[in-house]
Amino acid sequence: MILRKALIYLRILNYGSLNLDYVYSVDHIVLPGETISSLNLDAFCGGKGLNQSIALARAGAAVCHAGAIGADGDCLIKALEENGVDARYVWASPSRSGNAIIQVAADGQNSIVLFGGANQANERWRIDDIFENFQKGDWALFQNEVSLLDEMIEKASFSGLKIALNPSPYNSLVEKCDLSKVALFFINELEGRQLTGEQSPEAIMDSMRIRFSHAAVVLTLGADGSLYSDPRESFRQDAFKVNAVDTTAAGDAFTGYFLAGVSSGKPSSRAMLEAAAAASIAVSRQGASDSIPTLLEVEEKLLKNTRI
Repeated sequence: MILRKALIYLRILNYGSLNLDYVYSVDHIVLPGETISSLNLDAFCGGKGLNQSIALARAGAAVCHAGAIGADGDCLIKALEENGVDARYVWASPSRSGNAIIQVAADGQNSIVLFGGANQANERWRIDDIFENFQKGDWALFQNEVSLLDEMIEKASFSGLKIALNPSPYNSLVEKCDLSKVALFFINELEGRQLTGEQSPEAIMDSMRIRFSHAAVVLTLGADGSLYSDPRESFRQDAFKVNAVDTTAAGDAFTGYFLAGVSSGKPSSRAMLEAAAAASIAVSRQGASDSIPTLLEVEEKLLKNTRI
């Protein structure tokens, strides 16, 4: 059951990717020149965009998803709608739907190859039309798995939306964007190093604080937890100890729960706690969007953790 709390007022537009994920269970991530056999093959609905929209909805947020699918993508719309995501801004493209080839090793680590497909079929007029339906104060969430990211950031900023960005995968297209317009960054260690040139988590956060002094920054560190900083406060959130089965959508679960929390007016510390709990549940399950917990599950985990 999806729980929606009355305290959430702001809408969130997630303009992001929609993928069909083909997940291969392997003993270890394949090495260059190596051929290995897969122990199993599963297919899931995924893509950073879809995963984060489902995480937002399961966390209680009012989220609209925008993006493109191919003729093979009806199941992606179904997955959004079944989880309470408004999918009216998803359209059909002549291209094949985006997909991902995912290796999941015995220790839970993964390796992902993306095919953009319909995710790369964005058109400027569509971006303009979609943003006409949102107003100042709403949130816009972006990742870098869709085309015209720079134009979407410009349009969202012009429309007065607050912008959250997960610049993944990081590449030269991110560098074309006016990142000064971003209000909230979600980055992992690798993306932090690519953005700042720094190596340690602390140095990454210091550099982000100097470069984007107006913004909030969430830096996820896997089993080492996460760091948060904004112009008023900085702190660390520990990770919950679990046996990792599949880390594929853990970051997306974290992103969705944190943004749902802060957009509803929760303190950043509470949003980080709920996000960490959501990510810990996600890594204990197979799959991408299927692994993301409901708000009830997150609250139960936090209650149980408090009792220990």
